[in-house]
Amino acid sequence: MAQNFQNHARFVPAYHFFALPIFLINFVSHVVQVFRHLSFGSVMACLTAAALVVLAFYARVFALTVQDRVIRLEMKLRLQQLLMADLRPRIGEFTPAQLVGLRFASDAELPELARKVLDSKISDRANIKKMIKDWQADYLRA
Repeated sequence: MAQNFQNHARFVPAYHFFALPIFLINFVSHVVQVFRHLSFGSVMACLTAAALVVLAFYARVFALTVQDRVIRLEMKLRLQQLLMADLRPRIGEFTPAQLVGLRFASDAELPELARKVLDSKISDRANIKKMIKDWQADYLRA
């Protein structure tokens, strides 16, 4: 299936539909146990379950943060190569969210879209992605 704005979000079934729900169910069941049978063991089990939920959440956040840093670097290199001379000095004005939003644009449409994003001060990455006409898929995302 071709990637586009509607289907570009990445879901990893083993993570999103198995591990996270199991961690959350485990946490809720341990919270219930704490209220039913308060003891050192039930509190520690509940805290361990909470730690697993936090760990799973941050593992995803850290991976996405690293991905966004790589996208920022990649986009700055692309913009250096593709923008007209008058727009190159403005590359530093792009926010990380704008760069992430622009990443799916083709090389042909990127210069015009980049100018529009800067001039119109469009900062929402979803709105920027919706403006892309020639979507370039990325199947290697975290």
